[in-house]
Amino acid sequence: MRASAEVIQLDAVRPLHQRRDRTPRSRGQEAPSMQLDQVNENSPLRILERCCQEGLGEGELGVVMARAGVGKTAFLVQIGLDHALRGHSVLHVALGQDLEHVRSWYDALFEDLADTTALDDRDAVRAGVDTHRIIQAYSDASFPHERLDDLVALYGQTGFKPDVIMVDGLDWEGGGVVERAAELGALKQIARRLGAVLWIAAQTHRDQTPAHPTLVPPPCAQYEALINLAIFLEPEGTHVEVRLLKDHLRDATAETHLQLHPDTMRLVRDETATGVVRLPASAYTLLSGGARGAETIFGETAERFGAGETTFSFAGRDTERQRGLVELTPTELQRGAVSEAYITAQLHRSFPETPAFQTLLQSIWHQVATAGEVFVVGEVLEDDTVKGGTGWGAELAKHLRKRLFVFDQKREQWLTWGDGTWAPVDPPCIERTRFTGTGTRFLSDAGRQAIEDLFERSFGNR
Repeated sequence: MRASAEVIQLDAVRPLHQRRDRTPRSRGQEAPSMQLDQVNENSPLRILERCCQEGLGEGELGVVMARAGVGKTAFLVQIGLDHALRGHSVLHVALGQDLEHVRSWYDALFEDLADTTALDDRDAVRAGVDTHRIIQAYSDASFPHERLDDLVALYGQTGFKPDVIMVDGLDWEGGGVVERAAELGALKQIARRLGAVLWIAAQTHRDQTPAHPTLVPPPCAQYEALINLAIFLEPEGTHVEVRLLKDHLRDATAETHLQLHPDTMRLVRDETATGVVRLPASAYTLLSGGARGAETIFGETAERFGAGETTFSFAGRDTERQRGLVELTPTELQRGAVSEAYITAQLHRSFPETPAFQTLLQSIWHQVATAGEVFVVGEVLEDDTVKGGTGWGAELAKHLRKRLFVFDQKREQWLTWGDGTWAPVDPPCIERTRFTGTGTRFLSDAGRQAIEDLFERSFGNR
């Protein structure tokens, strides 16, 4: 790759004498002026470390795997925060991402941590985190080991020597297996030379990864011999579960019992431990079917505000939206299969019995199942169902206990479902990083404005 194609953006680089406590601490040793008893208690890494045979050692590689939009970046940022709060030097390499995007993750998750632990003197603690962390952002997804060598030399001039190296956005599927394995090995060698541990994120694919995997899935499976610790993040209802797939030389199929908040990757201790965290729009992903009408407007608005988009479709179906297109396989569609009699009973009406329409209903399950909340634009009928095929998405949201909001175009009012009934509600905001946006094909001006206002309330002025 030509050096001129790089976009190198540096976080604050300070002279050594301006840095706080450059001496790395051993695991668990306290940094000054911090309520580390509370901070450590709220770190998922404490529980994860107890589940592992041993933590990562110098030059060892930990891999965080998940599908797109599940929380790999947030998990890495939590690792970075955890180490920086304990006085360790953190080098966070972000590939294919903007520097401000990564920095905003650190800012938002630090504020969440400070709020949940009632942290004293948060400004001083934040300054300490910034002192022990460097973010390096590149415009592309390649990271040859020479880049890491160059970074180490560059920041070494300021006295910075990383204890933790994290790489987010690496392309695991580009190039040959032998070449990729050699690069991973070279990165580990550099980490070993520095006395650092290495964490790399990897994106998995739903068509190659079963539910509740017990083995390291593609694209990392081919490099399992180089991986010391393999972690898989899996959405489960209102939280994300952490599965330990490899622990050094042993397969690790036991549950970690780690349940994490889907947006922040902090521990979920009870159903009320959710809260609203102000993350950048790029941290959010719209799940939709990309159909004409409400779904198209949801997609266009998400793109304009900088949110991600996953558009579920299937063979033979044309969608208005192509961004983030995922074509579901017959096997994947079967996960959302429900008997025609059940759908009729739930919605109190029948639908076309054509294979295409039945497949469409199956695809709606994928739009809703992994979402944290569901937004619908349509009409609530007297029997408490939502009019049209959109109604199946709303019924799934009820059944799966998702946060559910409907903008009723006739009433021009937002409604929410709770305690078995619909109730008027103040205009909502998007609060979960994976959210469903769906609705009628026949969108009114009020419905269109409701979608626009939803995104403006949620992401305006960020």
